[in-house]
Amino acid sequence: MKANITEYLRVNLDTEMWECRNCDNELISAHENYKRGLLVHDRNPSEIHKPLIDPELYSYSFAPDPVYTAMLEFYCPHCGTMVEVEYTVPGHQPVHDIELNLVDLKKKVASWGDIPERPEIPDTARERSAHHH
Repeated sequence: MKANITEYLRVNLDTEMWECRNCDNELISAHENYKRGLLVHDRNPSEIHKPLIDPELYSYSFAPDPVYTAMLEFYCPHCGTMVEVEYTVPGHQPVHDIELNLVDLKKKVASWGDIPERPEIPDTARERSAHHH
């Protein structure tokens, strides 16, 4: 029994393990912070948020200051899919943002019945254009 938690994370309720939804590999126990099972890239935030004014001329350029802002990118160690991005302060532990009650989740998922991993989503744009004259 599996439950999709985010776009790229699911929990296997039988093994109680986090899994990557892209490559189906196990990451870490679902009793732990899933980020501990991922690769992390401590990225300089000014690489993404470029200065709006010349940082050589001004001490504040409207780009995040890496002295005060850390940007952590988390990747699946098996397939390289980016699973999460977190803005925090340098040196801070990654935020434990998802903590599951596995007992209750197992009951809920069992009551839902089979849910497809990737449900078919109709292409409504194609359907609309087929009806135009």
